[in-house]
Amino acid sequence: MTINPQVNKLINLVDYQKETIVSKTLIDKKAGTITLFAFGKNQGLSEHTAPFDALIIAIEGEVKITISGKSFKLKKDDVIIMPANEPHAVNALTQMKMLLVMIHS
Repeated sequence: MTINPQVNKLINLVDYQKETIVSKTLIDKKAGTITLFAFGKNQGLSEHTAPFDALIIAIEGEVKITISGKSFKLKKDDVIIMPANEPHAVNALTQMKMLLVMIHS
């Protein structure tokens, strides 16, 4: 795949869809992934684990991130690291967009 460099607004790279979660993978390489998400209000990802540390960057709206039973509220420009193999969940308190960065090595 050839990458065509261009300037974009991160917030505009994914759109909301009513009552659902939309994701757009920006980079998918052996070393890791970068995925942009748009969540409708009250949408979420149920508790799960991942084998790698993950960085969440809140872009718009408010989200509750639960990691090993402890809850954190993120707003625009807030970041949190979800440690590998720790149970975590994501719940949108409002319509919200976030960037998920996962490094595999």
